[in-house]
Amino acid sequence: MLSKKTKYGIKALSYIARKEGKSPVQASEISESENISQKFLESILLELRKSGFLGSKKGKGGGYYLIKEAKDIKMTAVIRVLEGPIAMVPCVSLNYYETCDDCPDEKFCSVHKLMIQVRDASLKVLGENTLADISHFQEAGVKK
Repeated sequence: MLSKKTKYGIKALSYIARKEGKSPVQASEISESENISQKFLESILLELRKSGFLGSKKGKGGGYYLIKEAKDIKMTAVIRVLEGPIAMVPCVSLNYYETCDDCPDEKFCSVHKLMIQVRDASLKVLGENTLADISHFQEAGVKK
C-alpha cells in the first residue's frame, strides 16, 4: 500500500509541475490546494529537496521549484525516495535485495516467482510515467 507520505509527495510535485512560469510555490499554497497538513507537507518537501527533485528559495517570493524538467522525473525515482523499495518482498528487490529468512531456496519459492511478476509490472508502469505525464491528468480533467 502506498503511504500517505508518498501520496502527498507525488501530489505536491504534480502541483508544482503544473504551475505556470515555474516560479517558486509556497508550501502553504500546496497544503491548501491539495488538502495536506502543512507541517507534514514541509517535512516531505524537505526530503524531496535533499534528494535533488526540488530547489527552494527563501524570503519574499520564495518557495519550492523543480530542479529538473517534469518530463525527466520518473515515478520510479520518486517512489524509491519517498517509499523505499518498489518490490513487495526483499528477495525480489533490484536495489534493496535481501534473502528471506523463511525461504530455503528462492528458485523453488512460489511467492518469489509471483512477486517478480508484480515487481516487473510495477516497474513497467512507474518507469513509463514521468511527473509531466501524471501532472497532465489533472490539467486535462482526467480522473483515474
